[in-house]
Amino acid sequence: MSDDASATVLLVDDEAALVSLYEAYLGDRYEVETATDGEEALSVADDSVDVALLDRRMPGMNGEEVLRELRAAEIDCRVAMLTAVEPTVDIVDMPFDDYRVKPVDESELIGLVDVLIERASYDERSQEFFALASKKAALEIAGETSTDAYATLCDDIEAVRSELDDHLDAVGAEAAFSDVA
Repeated sequence: MSDDASATVLLVDDEAALVSLYEAYLGDRYEVETATDGEEALSVADDSVDVALLDRRMPGMNGEEVLRELRAAEIDCRVAMLTAVEPTVDIVDMPFDDYRVKPVDESELIGLVDVLIERASYDERSQEFFALASKKAALEIAGETSTDAYATLCDDIEAVRSELDDHLDAVGAEAAFSDVA
């Protein structure tokens, strides 16, 4: 993952005007690649991409298919679904890092990219925790909290949180006694 100054963001949306707007928002801070359909996105995506912002509903190859192809190709980038599609429990199994419902303003978009770049420096379990928490928040905002999938998601979050807490406790104990040995 690149540092902020040289991070590359891939914007994928079938609305060319929206791609241009988002590019204007981000262009002064990041290298920006754009695509207006899924096939073009996959032709542009490579290991130089740090963050991909994907529209979920596009003609041809949709954002979910692009997401799965990015993951299958093992392109190590953080992915946010940036879409007008309200989330439902179908997002629980999607391998993204964050989910935002359009419209988003400039500060929200920059903040999202900044957070995703920061998360890239986290270990795998911490990244998983934040991805799960993002799904939970999206479902709560959409009022999708009375399903088995939501309950399972909450259980998964607690399991990862517990594992992270145990790891932090162990690291803290090691650090506390490192001078004694």
